[in-house]
Amino acid sequence: MELVSKLAREPWTDRPTCVHPVLSAVARIVHDHSRSAGRRELLPLAPRFLDTVRTGFEPSARLVALCVSTALAGGELTRDERVRLERSGRTALHLLGSAEQPGGVARCWLPVLGRLGWSEPFYRNVVATEHAAEAVAVTARASDDVRLRGLLKQCLAVVDSAVTGCTSTAGGGR
Repeated sequence: MELVSKLAREPWTDRPTCVHPVLSAVARIVHDHSRSAGRRELLPLAPRFLDTVRTGFEPSARLVALCVSTALAGGELTRDERVRLERSGRTALHLLGSAEQPGGVARCWLPVLGRLGWSEPFYRNVVATEHAAEAVAVTARASDDVRLRGLLKQCLAVVDSAVTGCTSTAGGGR
């Protein structure tokens, strides 16, 4: 993400404003769980992160759903992790219109923050980033660099497909 911040001509940071916050969280976890050689393999992906910031529940929820389903399919989870990830996935599916009710405490905060117009930014910047980060960290325990890089590429494709035809509200460009 630091390289992306420089490519976007932003200050040096691992949270560039031109990158969707959930995608940025996934990239940081993949980077942190990769070996040195695996990290070098991530460098060519840097330009693809530029100009991925979008509002709306869909990109964030799609990223969470992908990361959670990958983690749950991996198998090596504690009971608590499985419960948290299933709730995270249920909330993501609810926001995508595929589940009747959100999971966990989202049943409480979504309607309250929704009345104030804060539910989407709160989900995008706080909840979804944490849910995706945990799911990728769980996946990393049973994955190698190639699988983690593959998950990151899938996340990039999800953001690309979810935002086709949209324009960014932040700096950067492709």
